[in-house]
Amino acid sequence: MNAALELWAPQTPKLYKVSIETESEKISDKIGFRSIETKVKQILLHGKPVFLKGISLHDENPLRRDRANSIEDAKLMLEWAKELGCNFIRLAHYPHQENIVRLADEMGIMLWEELPLYWGIEWDNPEVLQKAKKQYTELINRDYNRASSIIWSIANETIPTDARNDFLRAIAGHIKSIDSTRLLSAACKKDQAGDGNPENNYSISDPIMEYLDIVSFNEYLGWYGGLPKECRKKTFTSSTNKPIIVSEFGGGALQGFYADKLTRWSEEYQEYLYKENIAIFDRIDGLAGMTPWILADFMSPLRQLPDIQDGWNRKGLISEKGIKKKAFYVLQSYYNTK
Repeated sequence: MNAALELWAPQTPKLYKVSIETESEKISDKIGFRSIETKVKQILLHGKPVFLKGISLHDENPLRRDRANSIEDAKLMLEWAKELGCNFIRLAHYPHQENIVRLADEMGIMLWEELPLYWGIEWDNPEVLQKAKKQYTELINRDYNRASSIIWSIANETIPTDARNDFLRAIAGHIKSIDSTRLLSAACKKDQAGDGNPENNYSISDPIMEYLDIVSFNEYLGWYGGLPKECRKKTFTSSTNKPIIVSEFGGGALQGFYADKLTRWSEEYQEYLYKENIAIFDRIDGLAGMTPWILADFMSPLRQLPDIQDGWNRKGLISEKGIKKKAFYVLQSYYNTK
């Protein structure tokens, strides 16, 4: 890179105005210059290790109970993330509005982007593969010049099969063929079945890890399995010598419901869960970042526990009214130490 350039970084998100002109057309954009790579178990920004202090995000404004269509919506969500101490956001589980990606450029927030390659995909259907390639081409073309975009994710919680492995290997190759400047990741499956598995040693050896730059996984210890205190017994190992991101963890809480720390759905339970989860994940060899689930409560029609969910997923650190829960400050405190 040209030494005279001021490089884009979370602390200094420098953007330059670039214009291209022909006899009949002029195109202008604001872009930043940065490098992102991995070296053994570290993620390097401009050649220096960076810890991705992240959070997962849906493309919604909970205050309006609608999609985050406007720049004001994007500003609200990104300012919450900045207050949390984040330098990184996982845009789950589909392409988000362009507004949020462009604003992340301006605010110095790195991004993970993905397609909905999730459960129920017809891995052996060539038409589905071609659609996925086309959608990734469109997403990459849209955000190719965004310095904030650093990771393409190729899957979330998918079960290894020969057909699935072949599909994702093809997707990884397609992405790298049109954009070799960003990193590849995926929320891989652990070898142990289910969240909160009773085994104390968790291992990750998903076949697709071979094609990734970063290994990621989701684990809801203390929520979908066991109690938060059981986190203290767990260890995590990976079959590759690559950096690790914990792409999802957390649990639900109804903002304003207070009780002891063992009462589910209380703010105290979520707070306790975050303390125990962070403690265990922080001990992972090669931990390079995390994106807990999720920044704000979001609408989910299947979540119908009366007087608790009422159509909302309550795993947010902020309620649909914009009020921060106790766990917000646990994660904020942890990020302040990184």
